[in-house]
Amino acid sequence: MSKILHYRSKCIGCGFCIEQQPAYWCMSKKDGKATLINSVGKNGLFILSIPVIQVQQSKNIAAACPVRIIKVQ
Repeated sequence: MSKILHYRSKCIGCGFCIEQQPAYWCMSKKDGKATLINSVGKNGLFILSIPVIQVQQSKNIAAACPVRIIKVQ
């Protein structure tokens, strides 16, 4: 298993991650930032385990994030 790391506090709400991977991302109506669905958060870092088959798409989304707050391990 790999992981998506999301530094949510720095999100600008561009929505690219949501458009490209709606199974993992949604937009918060409360603050307009992307939320990593079913992730576990601590101190502003949200982590979600993902299957290997989703790693490349997740890396593409991380690379396209304009503020570089998404990482894939």
